[in-house]
Amino acid sequence: MKNKPKRYLITSALPYANGPIHIGHLAGVYVPADIYARYLRSKGEDVIFIGGSDEHGVPITIKARKEGVKPQDIVDKYHSIIKKSFEDFGVSFDIYSRTSSETHRKTASDFFRKLYDTGKFIEKTSEQYYDEEAHQFLADRYITGVCPHCGNENAYGDQCEKCGSTLSPMELKNPHSTISGSTPTLRETSHWYLPLNEYEDFFKEWILQNHKEWKTNVYGQCKSWIDLGLQPRAVSRDLDWGVPVPVEGAQGKVLYVWFDAPIGYISNTVELLPEKWEKYWKDDETKLVHFIGKDNIVFHCIVFPAMLKAHGEYILPDNVPANEFLNLEGDKLSTSRNWAVWLHEYLEEFKGKEDVLRYVLCANAPETKDNDFTWKDFQTRNNSELVAVLGNFVNRALVLTAKYFDSKVPAIKQTTDYDNEVLAEIPKIKQNIEAAIETYRFREALKETMNLARLGNKYLADTEPWKMAKTDMERVSTILAISLQICANLTIAIEPFLPFTAQKLLKMLNIPQYKWNCFGKTDLLKQGNSLGKIELLFEKIEDDVIAKQIQKLLDTKKANELNFYKPNELKPNIAFDDFMKNDIRAGTVTDCKKVPKSDKLLQFTINDGTGTRTILSGIAQFYPSPEKLTGTQVCFVANFEPRKILGIMSEGMILSVEDADGKLVLIQPSRKVQNGTSIG
Repeated sequence: MKNKPKRYLITSALPYANGPIHIGHLAGVYVPADIYARYLRSKGEDVIFIGGSDEHGVPITIKARKEGVKPQDIVDKYHSIIKKSFEDFGVSFDIYSRTSSETHRKTASDFFRKLYDTGKFIEKTSEQYYDEEAHQFLADRYITGVCPHCGNENAYGDQCEKCGSTLSPMELKNPHSTISGSTPTLRETSHWYLPLNEYEDFFKEWILQNHKEWKTNVYGQCKSWIDLGLQPRAVSRDLDWGVPVPVEGAQGKVLYVWFDAPIGYISNTVELLPEKWEKYWKDDETKLVHFIGKDNIVFHCIVFPAMLKAHGEYILPDNVPANEFLNLEGDKLSTSRNWAVWLHEYLEEFKGKEDVLRYVLCANAPETKDNDFTWKDFQTRNNSELVAVLGNFVNRALVLTAKYFDSKVPAIKQTTDYDNEVLAEIPKIKQNIEAAIETYRFREALKETMNLARLGNKYLADTEPWKMAKTDMERVSTILAISLQICANLTIAIEPFLPFTAQKLLKMLNIPQYKWNCFGKTDLLKQGNSLGKIELLFEKIEDDVIAKQIQKLLDTKKANELNFYKPNELKPNIAFDDFMKNDIRAGTVTDCKKVPKSDKLLQFTINDGTGTRTILSGIAQFYPSPEKLTGTQVCFVANFEPRKILGIMSEGMILSVEDADGKLVLIQPSRKVQNGTSIG
């Protein structure tokens, strides 16, 4: 978009409502999107920021089936958790809705019907796997078998998670249904497809020629897909959870989640602005920007634009500034292994430090390549940057004003050349921040924002007003007045990045929130105005606090080891005699409770037929009411070498298995057996 837009429409990837939110989500999508939205609002632009939960698809049905509840129960639970996490971290959506709403169902149905009625789909009949016992067609994730590439015996029908190969169910050897365990049969079924191949020339011009300014990771992935040749993509599937296909004779078919979900951006806008939504989606003077992670690039740059183009009434995205992935302590974030920093847990353990995490995630954002979050870096950035730079400058300026001018804003008497040089830097920093934000370089924008605090720190250190207080109060007045004006400008600069800190500083300065056009002015604080109560903006984070977080992660690793959990890894073959060295037995749980100071471990007391033994198992998150396990029987390795964990001697290993969505489930006898019975 060449001309300045009249309005902005910002969307952020719809998180999948089958689990809570972790720092990878925040760093990759929601912090940068929120910074951009807050910045535009501060500039007085017409902007709406759209969010919501993605609530359809197979993973939802799998989780519901495993937990013995309805899919709606799953999405209701996690939609609420996700929405609250965003609110708690100040992600300023104008609406955060969901794809299970009636508004979405109607919007998605109407969208499909428009493409159907105008002949934009092709209909194809193909053979798909069918579970004769469950009486249903099987989605790819409901089929497992042997990977044809690496031999993994537990590959899914769409992907092998060991070697990473993309698969189709037909490629699997020895396929079986995860629902009934039976071998599926092939049956014919018809579906509608969006012929992406018909849009190749359009994408070559629209992306490859006209959007070379897109981030290199985004442009490169799009080019790769286009160069390989686009293929028709199914927009419907046989499933009982989702938006029903609005065509006669399509009973038992729903819109494919990849087609359904991005329409959620539109339906959530309809819900927010039922009378005015079209001007944001159908007016060329609107600038549409999608914030996503790299795993969604193809859907937002090729698939969704093809849908919009086929419809014919909608604008296309101006930019899709996708980020790469954030790792945790050198290892890939993993929900199934609980290798994550969950936002709701962070808020419990770091009360009032929402902005510290926002700052660290922005300063270390994976904008052009995967990046790493470490607790040591978190501590260093808090102590050396937020406390020592931003917090230190603000505190010194306010404390000195309280000391020498009774917390009243002093006057700028007569400025020196150095004073004027410092003041001249403020609008330059403003311009640098603007240039960075408007090209989606948020790390650089944050660095420039901190340069304003560094400017103030250096100014106080160079002028040393505390040394002049006995001889030249006029000079002290000017220095502190200028320092306070820098503080006032900081309230504008930091608000998009650190909204809670901005509000705290506004109260201390006793001023309203100024808009972006006031940034650079040196009369934001009026002479004689009283300052508010002085507080520390940030506090130092001590080593023991960080050590506790690192220990939590170490406990997670140990818990995973206790459960034989090795993701994506097949162990080498062993001899029968080696297997028989394992003494696997059944025993009754006489007591089960959480281990103090650990969020991951449960302490089992087992009747093993000869007495009792204590075994620790890292499954606490999957069994929130451990006392309910008392009286049940479990399988355990009786001759596993004892080891001390958190001061407790664990005398064996409880056996569990990981289901399709990463939940660990205890292995138990199908009927009661004598305690101590050998298994093998």
